[in-house]
Amino acid sequence: MASFVTRVELYGTPSEEVYNNLHIAMKEKGFSRSFMDNGSRYDLPHSMYLLAGGISATQTVAIAKEAADTVWKDFSVHVTETVVRMEYYNLRLTEPS
Repeated sequence: MASFVTRVELYGTPSEEVYNNLHIAMKEKGFSRSFMDNGSRYDLPHSMYLLAGGISATQTVAIAKEAADTVWKDFSVHVTETVVRMEYYNLRLTEPS
């Protein structure tokens, strides 16, 4: 099953509230802002999301565009398929809910 790391950048000067609305819209489309590794859950950097499923990178871009378009009109979307283990440094552990 493919996994896609997706970055959404809102151009201009979006407020924190706009970004919070983006996070909600992305979650509603199935994106996550965290991932599991070795039994721990880590938060992705700001405005990065992860989507896993039987879809393509092109479809992932389209889904992210739909979500972002509901909160801001000037934005970009970048999608990378993760086919190997991700490497990272100093990501924060997700706070328990």
